[in-house]
Amino acid sequence: MMTAFAPRNSTARRHHNRWLLLIAIYKMLQALLFVAIGVGARHLLHRDIADDLAMLADRLNFNPESSFVNFVLDKASLVNDPLLRRIGAAAFAYAGIGFAEGIGLYLEKAWGEYLTLAITASFLPWEAIEIIHRVTWFRSSLLAINLLVLLYLAKEVIKQVRERRATPGQEEKAHSFAFSSHYTKVEESSSITPCAGTKRVNQHNL
Repeated sequence: MMTAFAPRNSTARRHHNRWLLLIAIYKMLQALLFVAIGVGARHLLHRDIADDLAMLADRLNFNPESSFVNFVLDKASLVNDPLLRRIGAAAFAYAGIGFAEGIGLYLEKAWGEYLTLAITASFLPWEAIEIIHRVTWFRSSLLAINLLVLLYLAKEVIKQVRERRATPGQEEKAHSFAFSSHYTKVEESSSITPCAGTKRVNQHNL
């Protein structure tokens, strides 16, 4: 019974699903981005971010009187150490989830597909709201990619559920076939044994 399913498992291990591999790489890159954000937030602790940005704008020859520079500096002045710690903690948490998704998808584990499906679905409403507020090519591309990931993983999960439902029937048939084959062999051996005994009795009588 086990030998009938062994070739399929070994083939599946040798050849990765290329779409799952691409999604795994995508999730790993997202995780690395969150790691960079977390490290950057930790690096900015106990520093005056507004002064650092003002020096950077001066080096890049930006107009200090422009509305964009003033807007960035005003927002930067609101960033403090507690906020940076929260940003860093959230970034590292998202990075950990991203690495778990990527590893699970690379190894083609069911838990990795379920985890990625749940996380991707949970972010879609927020991405849709962001696009409603302001449409940009980056937000539209991100929403389109995540929708494709969601649809593909949903298809894979549904396929696995159907295979699990069909597998018990196949195993039962294989078990009944193996039992019937063994019972047939036992009957054949038992039918042969008396014949051999009869021949020995006849030879003794002669």
